[in-house]
Amino acid sequence: MLDETHDPGLRSWVESANVDGTDFPIQNLPLGRFHPAGSDETLRAGVAIGDRVLDLRRLDGRGAMGSGLDTALHLLAEGDVNGFMSLGRQVRRDLRRALSIALRHDSDVRGSVEPCLMRMADAEMALPCRIGDYTDFYTGIHHATAVGKLFRPDAPLLPNYRWVPIGYHGRTSSIGVSGQHFPRPKGQLKGAGDAPVYGPCQRLDYELELGAFVSGGNPLGTTLSMDEAEDQLFGLVLLNDWSARDIQSWEYQPLGPFLAKNFATTVSPWIVTMDALAPFRVPFERPAGDPQPLPHLDSRANRAAGSLDIRLEVWLHTAAMRARGAAAVRLMQSNFRDAYWTLAQLVAHHASNGCNLMSGDLLGTGTQSGANEGEGGSLLELSKGGKTALSLPGGESRTFLEDGDTVILRARCDRAGCAPIGFGECAGTVNSAV
Repeated sequence: MLDETHDPGLRSWVESANVDGTDFPIQNLPLGRFHPAGSDETLRAGVAIGDRVLDLRRLDGRGAMGSGLDTALHLLAEGDVNGFMSLGRQVRRDLRRALSIALRHDSDVRGSVEPCLMRMADAEMALPCRIGDYTDFYTGIHHATAVGKLFRPDAPLLPNYRWVPIGYHGRTSSIGVSGQHFPRPKGQLKGAGDAPVYGPCQRLDYELELGAFVSGGNPLGTTLSMDEAEDQLFGLVLLNDWSARDIQSWEYQPLGPFLAKNFATTVSPWIVTMDALAPFRVPFERPAGDPQPLPHLDSRANRAAGSLDIRLEVWLHTAAMRARGAAAVRLMQSNFRDAYWTLAQLVAHHASNGCNLMSGDLLGTGTQSGANEGEGGSLLELSKGGKTALSLPGGESRTFLEDGDTVILRARCDRAGCAPIGFGECAGTVNSAV
């Protein structure tokens, strides 16, 4: 649903929003939560515009957004992004349009809005909303196939993969925002014989994912149609589902991931809204010969524009690189349009048994790998299960992550005839075990 806010010709009086390559032009306007760095002020919501943050607490009450948005703006001023999510899609669109008008180069309210800006570098970011529940899916068929081949060369995909969006319930307490540092996890590792040993993970990995935030939700015992599921999508962040592969291989049967996944998850701080992503919708198509989704996971709108064209990247910055002042190195690139299930299908499937979703629930997409060599969204794939080390600048190599490694996820939407937008960074650093 495109409107005037998507016009690629729009320019802002915030000059940094007009610079080529910025993640946050006026066509984006993502939401996050922050407080001024070094302060003990409570969190409030802000909007990213260029290299600035529009402080919605300062903006509240100034009248710059026009009538009809007082409730929405007050919720955001108090940091209640979840409450704002629950107001519905039309309110979100109305606020986006009002923000766009206020920040355009010919704005009549610049004098009221400009004092509410602060440098992004002076903002300390937090999780973008209260995360009630976290479910991680497995929508990346190229990742599922590559990992399956490591363990089941003759049948890498299980029979249900093409019929049902596979997922598991994760842990919210260990989700952190970009910049997160965490100790290398410990756990049970397969020993030489039948008995395991307990110690630090030796095969620590990242997983390149997107995270979708639910808005509104559904009452317990009810389901969501595909069209309703689409309306329940608020926006996306980058998500790193850190994974202890040696702990995982020992514990994951018969009930799936547990301690191998719940020690840390990192998300980017800015929620890029579904409205901002509208220009990058693409058709959802299954490969020839694959089964079509069951009726409750299918719709005309989903087939026409259920997928998203989002370029994804993983970068690595080792301790040795930092010590010599070297830049991070890119490890891979892929695209979310290759996901086997759409975001709306994840929401509809999650509620298909009557599970009640709520505003702020986070749905991970699973690892987004490409189809080609070197496009794996995890080191498990890039190193072929740890058998082939990746060569890095300066003579370093990696099969899995070492202490001091920082993993940086990036994403960008760039399509002809549209203003490019980005997600910012999702960075996390592995410390030594404690």
